[in-house]
Amino acid sequence: MLSRALCCLLVASALGAQSPKAPATENPVASDLRGLWLQSTDYLARAAAAVPESSYTFKPTPAVRSFGQIIGHVAGTQYLLCAVALGQKAPAEDEIEKTRTSKASLIEALTQSTETCRKAYAQTDVQMSAAAEVFGSPGTRRSALMLNATHNFEHYGNIITYMRMKGMVPPSSQGQ
Repeated sequence: MLSRALCCLLVASALGAQSPKAPATENPVASDLRGLWLQSTDYLARAAAAVPESSYTFKPTPAVRSFGQIIGHVAGTQYLLCAVALGQKAPAEDEIEKTRTSKASLIEALTQSTETCRKAYAQTDVQMSAAAEVFGSPGTRRSALMLNATHNFEHYGNIITYMRMKGMVPPSSQGQ
């Protein structure tokens, strides 16, 4: 009985989401994916700005990346995956992480990679459906962008832990 009621609630909820009052979008998949990515990049940029330069070398344990290395890794991966999604030659993923250490240079790299990705996430659903090779496997431009957004959140999770260990409140817990 409970499962039938739950099913009815889920169906009603789904139908409600399709109501004429909800604004229609021409590219719903691209729009949803862009929104998810924008949230991740906002959190990452706010965290990068909030953490003091002295904590950019912080590692909770020697076996993991420092805070700064995570920012560099995310920037490098954004460049790589968004280049794939734009049908361009992908740059080396780890170049930024290995060569940049200052807060200013890492924030600059993150900002620039985000601008590159902004072009990739501006594509339509049809454009995102084009074939693309993602880490040697067949996929689509959309799959590269999905991987990028989830990768951003994966490492934002690391950043949350680092910030909490330093007594800081991460952006996602601060509200808008």
